[in-house]
Amino acid sequence: MALDPQISEILERVARAGRPAFWQMTPEEARESYRRAARVLEIAPVPVERVDDFSIRCRAGHALPVRLYVPLGTTNEDALVVFYHGGGFTIGGLDTHDSVCRMIATKTPCRVLAVDYRLAPEHRFPKAVDDAWESLVWAHGNGRRLGANPARLAVAGDSAGGTLAAVNAIRARDAGLRLALQALIYPGLSGHQDSASHRRLTEGYLLDAKTIQWFFGQYLRDATDRDDWRFAPLDARPAPDLGDLAPAFIIAAGYDPLHDEDVGYAARLTEAGVAVELRDYPGMVHGFFNFGGAVDVAREAHTELTRALARAFGLPKEGRDGA
Repeated sequence: MALDPQISEILERVARAGRPAFWQMTPEEARESYRRAARVLEIAPVPVERVDDFSIRCRAGHALPVRLYVPLGTTNEDALVVFYHGGGFTIGGLDTHDSVCRMIATKTPCRVLAVDYRLAPEHRFPKAVDDAWESLVWAHGNGRRLGANPARLAVAGDSAGGTLAAVNAIRARDAGLRLALQALIYPGLSGHQDSASHRRLTEGYLLDAKTIQWFFGQYLRDATDRDDWRFAPLDARPAPDLGDLAPAFIIAAGYDPLHDEDVGYAARLTEAGVAVELRDYPGMVHGFFNFGGAVDVAREAHTELTRALARAFGLPKEGRDGA
């Protein structure tokens, strides 16, 4: 399928701007560039009942910042999504995904706990994985304090955050912690970028091959981390058992280098007996879910994801319109 016209226009604007790529920047410069860019294409932030910023004390002794979103008019709703932002484990944070988290909270409706996990290169693998898991365990153990029911808990994330959500789904099963859903938005799932989509989409579609390797160079300690299932659940050595995992909702994009690994992971989960709902958007690029202010299909994907969450939580309404 051809590239979506609205995506083509965005790519043309990016090319005309001529800004340096992330791999040409320092991590600090890349974070600031991403923070500014996130505001341009995102949906307008919808109002919620309240937003609470606080920290979780982790076993390693550091404070892990989190942000709780409580939607308007949902005093009887107690479902909770623990959300992990994207950014190659190097950039991104609570503010870059604020509008997306507000949207999920409002359209599902549910509470959302966004996690500001530690970033590379200051904190290399598996620090982000550790933070993601501690936040989920904390949310499960403290759900009532959040106004949530630990029995109605899901994980979600985009890109690197999708990786963390997928890994947490495996760890949750092993720990006997039942999840309602794992919502994975074009997650990174492979330690080796040798698929057909990686070979075909090396540059020109926002996430290019050099940027991917730059991210991994910031995050990974050495080459052996590429085969760790906590980084690459699709092709890790040894491969993790994928049986008896929480149902999965997976978003893939046709012009995303990660496309084939996302579709491949959906197939692996299905083979393992996991219920999977795959939404493949052929004209989209990596990151499109955050372009709801300019791309119609992004808003359609918002509705599909929140409806999947609503179904998983057993809510009477499958995703609210108009958010």
